[in-house]
Amino acid sequence: MSDRDLSGSTGRSVDRPTAHSGASTDHGGGRVRADEEFSAFYRRTIHPLVAFLINQGARPHVAPDIAQDTMAKAYRRWADLREPRAWVHTVAARALSRAAAAVAEDLVEQIPEPTALLPCPDAIAEWESRYDMLPVLRSLPSRQREVLAWTLAGYRPSDIADHLGVPSETVRANLAKARRAAAAYLEAREAQQ
Repeated sequence: MSDRDLSGSTGRSVDRPTAHSGASTDHGGGRVRADEEFSAFYRRTIHPLVAFLINQGARPHVAPDIAQDTMAKAYRRWADLREPRAWVHTVAARALSRAAAAVAEDLVEQIPEPTALLPCPDAIAEWESRYDMLPVLRSLPSRQREVLAWTLAGYRPSDIADHLGVPSETVRANLAKARRAAAAYLEAREAQQ
Protein backbone atom coordinates (compact mmCIF):
# COMPACT_ATOMS: atom_id res chain seq x y z
CA MET A 1 0.00 0.00 0.00
CA SER A 2 1.35 3.39 -0.81
CA ASP A 3 0.95 6.59 1.13
CA ARG A 4 -0.91 8.04 -1.83
CA ASP A 5 -3.64 5.41 -1.58
CA LEU A 6 -4.49 6.31 2.01
CA SER A 7 -3.93 10.03 2.10
CA GLY A 8 -4.58 11.14 -1.43
CA SER A 9 -1.37 13.17 -1.39
CA THR A 10 1.50 12.70 -3.75
CA GLY A 11 4.34 14.26 -1.80
CA ARG A 12 6.97 12.23 -0.04
CA SER A 13 9.25 13.67 2.52
CA VAL A 14 12.52 12.50 3.80
CA ASP A 15 12.87 14.15 7.18
CA ARG A 16 12.28 17.47 8.77
CA PRO A 17 14.41 20.19 7.21
CA THR A 18 15.65 21.90 10.35
CA ALA A 19 17.09 20.90 13.68
CA HIS A 20 15.56 22.04 16.89
CA SER A 21 17.96 21.10 19.63
CA GLY A 22 16.93 22.39 23.00
CA ALA A 23 13.39 23.15 21.86
CA SER A 24 11.84 21.02 24.59
CA THR A 25 13.32 23.21 27.32
CA ASP A 26 12.54 26.55 25.66
CA HIS A 27 9.11 27.76 26.72
CA GLY A 28 9.09 30.64 24.24
CA GLY A 29 9.44 30.67 20.50
CA GLY A 30 11.59 27.53 20.39
CA ARG A 31 8.78 25.33 21.70
CA VAL A 32 6.32 26.87 19.27
CA ARG A 33 8.76 26.27 16.41
CA ALA A 34 9.29 22.67 17.53
CA ASP A 35 5.54 22.11 17.71
CA GLU A 36 5.14 23.52 14.21
CA GLU A 37 7.93 21.29 12.92
CA PHE A 38 6.37 18.23 14.54
CA SER A 39 2.94 19.13 13.18
CA ALA A 40 4.31 19.37 9.65
CA PHE A 41 6.20 16.10 10.12
CA TYR A 42 3.06 14.42 11.45
CA ARG A 43 0.90 15.56 8.54
CA ARG A 44 3.31 14.29 5.89
CA THR A 45 4.28 11.08 7.70
CA ILE A 46 1.21 9.60 9.40
CA HIS A 47 -0.51 8.18 6.30
CA PRO A 48 2.66 6.66 4.83
CA LEU A 49 3.34 5.14 8.27
CA VAL A 50 -0.11 3.52 8.35
CA ALA A 51 0.48 2.18 4.83
CA PHE A 52 3.90 0.86 5.90
CA LEU A 53 2.33 -1.04 8.81
CA ILE A 54 -0.41 -2.51 6.62
CA ASN A 55 2.25 -3.58 4.13
CA GLN A 56 4.03 -5.34 6.99
CA GLY A 57 0.89 -7.31 7.81
CA ALA A 58 -0.98 -5.14 10.31
CA ARG A 59 -4.74 -5.38 10.18
CA PRO A 60 -6.35 -2.19 8.85
CA HIS A 61 -7.95 -1.45 12.22
CA VAL A 62 -4.65 -1.96 14.12
CA ALA A 63 -2.25 0.02 11.91
CA PRO A 64 -3.66 3.49 12.68
CA ASP A 65 -3.49 2.82 16.43
CA ILE A 66 0.15 1.74 16.26
CA ALA A 67 1.00 4.70 14.03
CA GLN A 68 -0.73 7.13 16.39
CA ASP A 69 1.01 5.68 19.46
CA THR A 70 4.34 5.91 17.64
CA MET A 71 3.73 9.54 16.75
CA ALA A 72 2.88 10.33 20.38
CA LYS A 73 6.22 8.81 21.41
CA ALA A 74 7.98 10.80 18.68
CA TYR A 75 6.41 14.01 19.94
CA ARG A 76 7.67 13.36 23.47
CA ARG A 77 11.21 12.72 22.13
CA TRP A 78 11.07 15.25 19.29
CA ALA A 79 14.02 17.35 20.44
CA ASP A 80 16.27 14.28 20.52
CA LEU A 81 15.34 12.71 17.17
CA ARG A 82 17.91 13.12 14.42
CA GLU A 83 16.12 11.06 11.77
CA PRO A 84 12.46 11.16 12.82
CA ARG A 85 11.08 9.41 9.72
CA ALA A 86 13.38 6.43 10.18
CA TRP A 87 12.76 6.48 13.93
CA VAL A 88 8.97 6.27 13.60
CA HIS A 89 9.20 3.49 11.00
CA THR A 90 11.51 1.49 13.28
CA VAL A 91 9.44 2.04 16.42
CA ALA A 92 6.19 1.26 14.62
CA ALA A 93 7.62 -1.94 13.10
CA ARG A 94 8.78 -3.08 16.53
CA ALA A 95 5.39 -2.27 18.06
CA LEU A 96 3.71 -4.31 15.34
CA SER A 97 6.03 -7.24 16.06
CA ARG A 98 5.24 -7.04 19.78
CA ALA A 99 1.51 -6.81 19.10
CA ALA A 100 1.63 -9.82 16.79
CA ALA A 101 3.52 -11.85 19.37
CA ALA A 102 1.26 -10.82 22.26
CA VAL A 103 -2.11 -11.37 20.65
CA ALA A 104 -3.26 -14.59 19.04
CA GLU A 105 -5.02 -14.25 15.72
CA ASP A 106 -8.77 -13.76 16.11
CA LEU A 107 -10.82 -16.59 14.69
CA VAL A 108 -13.33 -14.10 13.40
CA GLU A 109 -11.85 -11.03 11.75
CA GLN A 110 -13.08 -7.82 13.34
CA ILE A 111 -14.84 -5.36 11.12
CA PRO A 112 -12.75 -2.20 11.21
CA GLU A 113 -14.51 1.03 12.06
CA PRO A 114 -13.71 4.28 10.31
CA THR A 115 -11.09 6.47 11.97
CA ALA A 116 -9.45 9.74 11.07
CA LEU A 117 -6.44 7.85 9.72
CA LEU A 118 -8.48 5.20 7.93
CA PRO A 119 -11.73 6.96 7.08
CA CYS A 120 -12.99 4.23 4.79
CA PRO A 121 -11.92 0.71 5.84
CA ASP A 122 -13.48 -0.60 2.64
CA ALA A 123 -10.80 1.32 0.74
CA ILE A 124 -8.34 -1.39 1.81
CA ALA A 125 -10.35 -4.08 0.01
CA GLU A 126 -10.73 -1.84 -3.02
CA TRP A 127 -7.01 -1.09 -3.08
CA GLU A 128 -6.22 -4.77 -2.58
CA SER A 129 -8.37 -5.84 -5.51
CA ARG A 130 -6.99 -3.06 -7.71
CA TYR A 131 -3.30 -3.63 -7.07
CA ASP A 132 -3.01 -7.18 -5.75
CA MET A 133 -0.16 -6.11 -3.48
CA LEU A 134 -1.59 -6.89 -0.04
CA PRO A 135 -2.33 -10.54 -0.86
CA VAL A 136 1.18 -10.82 -2.29
CA LEU A 137 2.71 -9.28 0.83
CA ARG A 138 0.64 -11.50 3.10
CA SER A 139 1.80 -14.58 1.20
CA LEU A 140 5.47 -13.87 1.95
CA PRO A 141 7.45 -15.08 4.96
CA SER A 142 7.71 -12.41 7.65
CA ARG A 143 11.30 -11.27 6.94
CA GLN A 144 10.65 -10.96 3.20
CA ARG A 145 7.41 -9.07 3.87
CA GLU A 146 9.25 -6.77 6.29
CA VAL A 147 12.04 -5.99 3.82
CA LEU A 148 9.59 -5.40 0.97
CA ALA A 149 7.45 -3.12 3.16
CA TRP A 150 10.53 -1.02 4.03
CA THR A 151 11.39 -0.91 0.32
CA LEU A 152 7.87 0.23 -0.58
CA ALA A 153 8.23 2.94 2.09
CA GLY A 154 11.17 4.32 0.11
CA TYR A 155 14.18 2.92 1.95
CA ARG A 156 17.29 1.50 0.23
CA PRO A 157 18.66 -1.93 1.21
CA SER A 158 21.59 -0.38 3.11
CA ASP A 159 19.19 1.82 5.12
CA ILE A 160 16.93 -1.15 5.82
CA ALA A 161 19.91 -3.17 7.02
CA ASP A 162 20.87 -0.38 9.43
CA HIS A 163 17.33 -0.09 10.82
CA LEU A 164 16.84 -3.84 11.19
CA GLY A 165 20.34 -4.53 12.44
CA VAL A 166 21.12 -7.16 9.80
CA PRO A 167 23.79 -7.29 7.08
CA SER A 168 23.01 -5.58 3.77
CA GLU A 169 23.50 -8.90 1.98
CA THR A 170 20.70 -10.41 4.07
CA VAL A 171 18.37 -7.57 3.11
CA ARG A 172 19.26 -7.88 -0.58
CA ALA A 173 18.79 -11.66 -0.50
CA ASN A 174 15.39 -11.36 1.21
CA LEU A 175 14.36 -8.64 -1.21
CA ALA A 176 15.32 -10.81 -4.19
CA LYS A 177 13.40 -13.77 -2.71
CA ALA A 178 10.39 -11.54 -2.05
CA ARG A 179 10.41 -10.26 -5.62
CA ARG A 180 10.66 -13.81 -7.02
CA ALA A 181 7.87 -15.02 -4.72
CA ALA A 182 5.69 -12.04 -5.67
CA ALA A 183 6.24 -12.72 -9.37
CA ALA A 184 5.39 -16.41 -8.88
CA TYR A 185 2.29 -15.49 -6.89
CA LEU A 186 1.07 -13.13 -9.58
CA GLU A 187 1.79 -15.66 -12.36
CA ALA A 188 -0.16 -18.34 -10.49
CA ARG A 189 -3.03 -15.91 -9.95
CA GLU A 190 -3.03 -15.02 -13.66
CA ALA A 191 -3.16 -18.72 -14.57
CA GLN A 192 -6.21 -19.21 -12.31
CA GLN A 193 -8.15 -16.40 -13.98
